[in-house]
Amino acid sequence: MSRMRKRTHAGTIAEGRIDGLIVAAFGRHYEVDTARGRLQCYPRGKKSSYACGDEVELVPGGDGQGVIEALHPRRNLLWRSDAFREKLIASNLSHLVIVVATEPGFSDLLVSRCIAAAESQGIVPLIVLNKVDLVVRLEAARRQLEPFRKLGYEVVEVSALQGADALRARLAGLQAIFVGQSGMGKSTLTNAIVPEAQAATREISDALDSGKHTTTFARLYRLPVTADEAAGGWLIDSPGLQVFGLAHLAAEDLAETFVELRPHLGRCRFRDCRHDSEPGCALLGALEAGAIHPRRWEHFRAIRSEIAAARRLNPGW
Repeated sequence: MSRMRKRTHAGTIAEGRIDGLIVAAFGRHYEVDTARGRLQCYPRGKKSSYACGDEVELVPGGDGQGVIEALHPRRNLLWRSDAFREKLIASNLSHLVIVVATEPGFSDLLVSRCIAAAESQGIVPLIVLNKVDLVVRLEAARRQLEPFRKLGYEVVEVSALQGADALRARLAGLQAIFVGQSGMGKSTLTNAIVPEAQAATREISDALDSGKHTTTFARLYRLPVTADEAAGGWLIDSPGLQVFGLAHLAAEDLAETFVELRPHLGRCRFRDCRHDSEPGCALLGALEAGAIHPRRWEHFRAIRSEIAAARRLNPGW
């Protein structure tokens, strides 16, 4: 990560660059890990479009600061968008870990949104059911996740308060991010897996059946390495979210992110089939035959309608 470069511009002197990894991003301010230690960095110019997990080139300065000069090519990028805004979340991920819990209640529609975002970028989704020690709502949570499990998505059950050993072993050597609603226990899980993280936690608001936001920006932590675990892994803890817009996906791209729809795409009677009520629609036929879970079909239609509405508001998408 520390190799030095010389870059010469006409009319300017050569300047040395070093490589770094962005481990925290807030506004135009980034924390970057380098071979010289962690530097507080700002981008060159007014544009700021970096994400946690980005590999960058920078010019170190005094007082532990630096200037980001260039971005290495990303392997993928996780982001969300609505009609007018987009939010970069993280890059260069191997796995997107969707954290839900027995308490408070969680949105299975949000789980589908996160899976769609992951599938669109070639990131492996992994669902974590946290707080399994709270048994009153455990079976209900399992039933809510059953459509995803039947599609082949891995579900790991843990209790962050009891150590999350199974999840720690599962994440070894991966480049992963925790995403999910507030109150699901992402920061507590982070503390269990990376004790030195000491991520802030807060009690759940029972009155609203939702958690209070405790993480305000994404932060990357290096995963501990032991003799029997793979090296090079890291974990990003991200702020709790209630929405995950996918306005940047075209309708046909969205359909591809639903794995159960893929075998039926292109098999409709009409090439411009909208999969609403057209005769000979292969997707509707699969739905009637039980090959597509009704709840997942609802999710697909809801997200598709949201994307269409966003694109009407902003044709620039």
